[in-house]
Amino acid sequence: MRRRRWLAGSLAWLAGAAACTTGRGGPRSITVPLERLQAVVDGHFPRRLSAQGLLQLSVQAPRLRLLPALDHLGARLELGASSPLLARAYTGEADLDFALRYEPSDRSLRATELHLNALQLAGLPAPAEQLLRQSLADALRQSLRELVLYRLREQDLLLADTLGLQPGAISVTPEGLRIALVAKGQAE
Repeated sequence: MRRRRWLAGSLAWLAGAAACTTGRGGPRSITVPLERLQAVVDGHFPRRLSAQGLLQLSVQAPRLRLLPALDHLGARLELGASSPLLARAYTGEADLDFALRYEPSDRSLRATELHLNALQLAGLPAPAEQLLRQSLADALRQSLRELVLYRLREQDLLLADTLGLQPGAISVTPEGLRIALVAKGQAE
């Protein structure tokens, strides 16, 4: 009997200590480092895209970067472009940034609000590049819109779910993506 009380008291103390180290009611965020995101994104590439049936693009895996000041992720993509309308195939690079959103149905972090910052195709005359820029931007937006960058694992959310928490706002920090954990049903 004495041993049971001691064990129950010890377990209560450990539970209280754990709550103190993780904040009131448990952890309040999950951090996903850039390296983990990059490994997942690499698996989605290379990709082939078509812009209005006239332009074919091949897109290599982007090199991701954190942009905490914008609260976005950035990406540099190597790409190739060919078309029956072009004299030859061209290679180049695109620079873009995007926001993130959480999709609860599959626990995924997805790209959204994509902005094409720069596009360069080596050797393509400037007037042709201007004409192709919009088609390329549209093709990249369509292909990369809602691209799954990461899926939270069940074990990532097990404790949060037990404590009545769910993923909320996503912030880009120098350490990676921080996903706030908020009370279930609370909009953030």
